[in-house]
Amino acid sequence: MIAAHAATGNIAKLNNALNQGLDEGLTLSQCREVLVQLYAYAGFPRSLNALGELMKVIDARRLQGKNDQPGNEAGPVPAPENMLSAGTRNQTALVGSPVKGPLFEFAPAIDQFLKAHLFGDIFARDNLDWKSRELATVGALAGMSGVESQLQSHLRISINVGFDKSQLAELQTVFNVQGEEAIAQRIEAALAQIK
Repeated sequence: MIAAHAATGNIAKLNNALNQGLDEGLTLSQCREVLVQLYAYAGFPRSLNALGELMKVIDARRLQGKNDQPGNEAGPVPAPENMLSAGTRNQTALVGSPVKGPLFEFAPAIDQFLKAHLFGDIFARDNLDWKSRELATVGALAGMSGVESQLQSHLRISINVGFDKSQLAELQTVFNVQGEEAIAQRIEAALAQIK
């Protein structure tokens, strides 16, 4: 819910989702990391707005006497000169094989950015495990229309990191219960494409 509402810019629903997540035991670090990672999928404006809302939620909760757990900060990441190789390894492990194709030959810069930055800088951070990162990514992508192939790709990655299709299908129920039928339908349609 947090990633989906942050990706769509629905701040009121994001506020509720953040409070619910913190009430259910998410740490401040986990919430912050999801919102930082979000910029790679929904852009800096959505990520920055969501982080600003998290700050407001934290302040309000402190005034209410709630002491949320800080969580772990990210440990060291590879040196910048090693980030491309680290990201390539991460991407290959997540996808299950090396990623290449006509799109990346046509625009090699995007291939480098994906490998070095998204799968290097971001996925090398250890304060959120890969399963949690993929769950957040699926939520964000499901919240947005027009990114069906990326949603399918990340559902496949979610399976590669340990989720099964039935667990991912449970996301539909979660979103339906919250009144987010369009998001649930996007997940259902994307899962139907995965054999």
